[in-house]
Amino acid sequence: MATLAAMPRDRGAEKCLHFFQEVLRDYHPRDFALELWDGTRWGSDPGQAERLLWQIHDPGLARTLVTSPTQANLGEAYIRGDFDLEGDVEAVFRLADYFLAKEWTAVERWQIRKLLDGVPAADPARQRLPLHLRGRLHSRERDRQAVTFHYDISNAFYALWLDLRMIYSCAYFATSEDDLDIAQEQKLDYLCGKLRLRPGERLLDIGCGWGGLILYAAQNYGVNAVGITLSQPQAELARERIRVAGLSERCRVEVRDYRDLDQPGAYDKLISVGMVEHVGEKMLPEYFQHAFRLLRPGGVFLNHGIGRAGSRPAPQKPTFTDIYVFPDSELVPIATTLEHAEQAGFETRDVENLREHYALTLRRWLRRLEANATEARRLVDAPTYRTWRLYLAGSAYYFQTARLDLYQSLLLKADRGQSHLPLRREDCYHS
Repeated sequence: MATLAAMPRDRGAEKCLHFFQEVLRDYHPRDFALELWDGTRWGSDPGQAERLLWQIHDPGLARTLVTSPTQANLGEAYIRGDFDLEGDVEAVFRLADYFLAKEWTAVERWQIRKLLDGVPAADPARQRLPLHLRGRLHSRERDRQAVTFHYDISNAFYALWLDLRMIYSCAYFATSEDDLDIAQEQKLDYLCGKLRLRPGERLLDIGCGWGGLILYAAQNYGVNAVGITLSQPQAELARERIRVAGLSERCRVEVRDYRDLDQPGAYDKLISVGMVEHVGEKMLPEYFQHAFRLLRPGGVFLNHGIGRAGSRPAPQKPTFTDIYVFPDSELVPIATTLEHAEQAGFETRDVENLREHYALTLRRWLRRLEANATEARRLVDAPTYRTWRLYLAGSAYYFQTARLDLYQSLLLKADRGQSHLPLRREDCYHS
């Protein structure tokens, strides 16, 4: 039996302690310690390494866990400071799963209400209001609002925890010990290898971020590259990097919606990395049809994006990420994505799931963000820092537990039935 580091000093803390001891009696292994606002501490299981200290500041959290334990509500409680997390934040998500899956009987609810009698509910006035987007879902204007909400926070904030090239997508690891900068360079080279880029080819990057991929492709593969983004701050930094690299003749970035490109057959190769999640399932037909028109016959499109595991149903309620991180984003199973791609005319040539690589990437981002917490809070604010800390940790957990996947799909626009691709794929690994 775990011991208490301090006896409760107020009645509310005593009630909450009894609540947590009761509802977590079947939760094992208990690899965290619980600390209440008055200093009361309940330790981990005997002999169990303590991964996390869960510090509860607001007694109303106990009621939230029983009456409305949605992912969004629990995330909101962390953002507004109802509790803190010290140590391995990822460990709290297994605990959250326990509460989210808990089905209370009528008798249990009565017992808990009695146990928490006198404990206040969370104060709704302290809630951090989510973004309210205007306009029709996935209209150009609304998509611009959603993208700028996420990406226009601060270039300097992202630079604190991304790699030197500021690649904001899954890295590619040779071993789990790879440095983040090395793993991201390996990813860029892997993408270029899958596209089989050749000098002089015209490459379009849909959702180019801070321009890391187009710069790499122009420098190392001799292509003429165009990147598009909806974020003005991203475009400004990308253009400056292109200028410094002396590649303005062969590399450029535009602030433009992909739907506004009207150049049939203008590109030899297309790539989209971490953008398809913003498109929305209903817009996937238009997304792939537009990409198909932009490609020349014999060209390929590498679509890299997160997908919901096919065995996992779509969330019935908005998730924490939906509300506070990526508004209007949708994660669909790979089968759905490829169905729309093939209906647009593409032929699927290669599909790879790199979910373990994304878990490794996210953990590195999280550790770098935590190491720069003071500067991050100065650049943005404490709630924004807490939002990103929780988002990165939760995403790592969901990739590790196979609820999310990361797919690279190579799609071909055949040239009168000809693919012009090698019979085997070894060259992808030796680009």
